[in-house]
Amino acid sequence: MKKREFNYSPTVVLERSCYYKNKTIMDHIDNTYRIKNAKKSLLGVSIGDAFGDSFFGDLGKISESIYLRQIPETKWEFTDDTVMSIAIFEELERNGDINQENLLKQFCINHDLDTNRGYGATLRRLLREVQNGENWREVSKRAFDGQGSMGNGAAMRVCPIGAFHFDNFQKVKELSIKSAEITHSNIEAITGAIAIAIGTALTTQMKLDRCILTPTDFIDKILKELPDSDTKSKISKSKSVSYNYHIDTVKSILGNGLNMTAQDTVPFAIWCTAYNLQNFEEGLWKAVSILGDRDTICAIVGGMSIMSSDDLNIPYSWTNSVESIDKSIFRRNE
Repeated sequence: MKKREFNYSPTVVLERSCYYKNKTIMDHIDNTYRIKNAKKSLLGVSIGDAFGDSFFGDLGKISESIYLRQIPETKWEFTDDTVMSIAIFEELERNGDINQENLLKQFCINHDLDTNRGYGATLRRLLREVQNGENWREVSKRAFDGQGSMGNGAAMRVCPIGAFHFDNFQKVKELSIKSAEITHSNIEAITGAIAIAIGTALTTQMKLDRCILTPTDFIDKILKELPDSDTKSKISKSKSVSYNYHIDTVKSILGNGLNMTAQDTVPFAIWCTAYNLQNFEEGLWKAVSILGDRDTICAIVGGMSIMSSDDLNIPYSWTNSVESIDKSIFRRNE
């Protein structure tokens, strides 16, 4: 297979998503406000991650639990989805930007702090080779016979970028690419990362503007910012998928993350979020019902939808049960 070249220039400035523009708040945005947004999105990622990870096990029992909406008794620990998102959040917290060398170093440090967080074999190998002194650009590009990884790992960790830079799509895309390409150089993975970060920027705007986009408008605004790719085509296809379709039909059209690729994960996550922009809880139940890469899909949906959801639709018991980010070994207190 010939490698598709990634040649993409992001547009300059974010177009406000809703007719109502809260100019008073926009005039008083500071770094503290941006960090608060990013941290809220990170919380959504962690809740979704731990929630989704609770639903692995015997398929019959898991399906029954989902049908009855009963969460299996687990420790509510998050996985690599959240651990890698924490590293990105901390980059933003420091200077609002992404230093690729610093970020990759922190990925390595956090991985070594606890290797049992669900890291994939390809990422483990990349981190090990980088720690052994190899150039990350070369390592990232040579994965999968020179195609680069098209895995969903780049998309699962970018929600804080969209929440932080919600008012500037150029910056969102720039940082999404920077955060992705250190481990995922394939255009599909990079497109997936851009899509999720843009989606989070939009949901952050919605809360600020006190408006909610229709599912089609939400998806269209994401599509407008994406380079041509299979992932973009599949996201576009999601506009024709009714929310009333049986979940198996949805899976056959959009995928469920079981292949762990961006094009098999991101389209469903965006579709699921598009129909649950105000309902964090419902979005996660819908996300987990597809029975694929449950922790990753729920982490993505959680990180996006928490920004536009009514706080009443974010169960306190979930927020209170999930492993604390601030108290975790992965959170640096500088």
